[in-house]
Amino acid sequence: MPTPLIAPYRAMPSEANADWVLATSSYGEDFVAAVCKGAAMATQFHPEKSGSIGLNILRGFLEPDSPEAREAAAAANQRTLATLSSVNGANKGLARRVIACLDVRSNDQGDLVVTKGDQYDVREKSGDKDVRNLGKPVELAARYFTEGADEVAFLNITGFRDCPLEDLPMLQVLQSASEHVFVPLTVGGGIRGFSAQGQDYSALTVASEYFRSGADKVSIGSDAVDAAEAYYASGCTTTGSTAIEQISQVYGKQAVVVSIDPRKVYVNDPSETKHTCVKTLKPGPNGEQWCWWQCTVKGGREGRDMDAVELAKAIEALGAGEIMLNCIDNDGTGQGFDLGLVGAVSSAVTIPVIASSGAGAPKHFTEVFRETGAAAALAAGIFHRREVSIDEVKKHMAGSSVPARVA
Repeated sequence: MPTPLIAPYRAMPSEANADWVLATSSYGEDFVAAVCKGAAMATQFHPEKSGSIGLNILRGFLEPDSPEAREAAAAANQRTLATLSSVNGANKGLARRVIACLDVRSNDQGDLVVTKGDQYDVREKSGDKDVRNLGKPVELAARYFTEGADEVAFLNITGFRDCPLEDLPMLQVLQSASEHVFVPLTVGGGIRGFSAQGQDYSALTVASEYFRSGADKVSIGSDAVDAAEAYYASGCTTTGSTAIEQISQVYGKQAVVVSIDPRKVYVNDPSETKHTCVKTLKPGPNGEQWCWWQCTVKGGREGRDMDAVELAKAIEALGAGEIMLNCIDNDGTGQGFDLGLVGAVSSAVTIPVIASSGAGAPKHFTEVFRETGAAAALAAGIFHRREVSIDEVKKHMAGSSVPARVA
């Protein structure tokens, strides 16, 4: 059963509910996936957000005798038989997600384009040095859905500069994408409180507009760092006033993603800093053997005295349901994810962590899933430029016994 959304609760099978349990699934441990009593059957499932499998289920319900529905049912039966034959194998468990990310911003001509930078620099290195244009947002998102992406993320990388409720092009992108893309959509950039024309608007108001336009999750960036600083300054108490708390209270934790933008800081010895350090596989410029990851705001232009692990723990306590973990040093390099960073953060929290920045080959996805606790991995440029396909990534994962949804 496809389960693209991480729910904030679950029921566990026991002797008391044994006569109700119809099916279980596994995510670290078995949990109840469907219940049945008499003529009543229930399951939490979103077919409209479960890609082609979900659409086939809807087609089978609405048009059960159509050739398309019969063909889809036969294919589903084959997948079920294959799954049952390997239920005790290494592929048992929740599939690791592959996410396509689209960095969206206006170019110098005012058109909304998908771009991609190297260490967050999105301009061409020569010529007129215009914003790098890799395609139109809705067209690319639809392509990634067709190619098998488990989720699509839109990051409005200049959203912190603008009035988010007046960002009509971005809202229109979401509205159009939601008509063609049937997997969860995340949007980030500008999810914050602001004032305009003498009126105050909360982050919840902004998020609500994005949800109404088709988003399933919102991603909070710089404001999360401010919230974490306040959380620690108050002795680790929550007030209910932060964007994370307000949005998760109304829409659920699963709807709130926090995007962390850290930069590596090298030290000779962990005693030199109060921050969480990891021994690095690649020595620093002066031969340093240790490092920590400094959190940044404003698109990486301003550093704060907080490390990525500190921030992750704080935002989990505030009510975030997922972490998008970037790495400025690895961004655009194609040399693989920062396994030290992903390992340190994923082992410090219980919420899902999305590994981001640095993917250049299918093996990098398999590597981060096998060597860290990442629940998902994200890429942008290699998908945009067709250097690597989503199908190649998933087949490499499946061939390496990493659970993946392969068509």
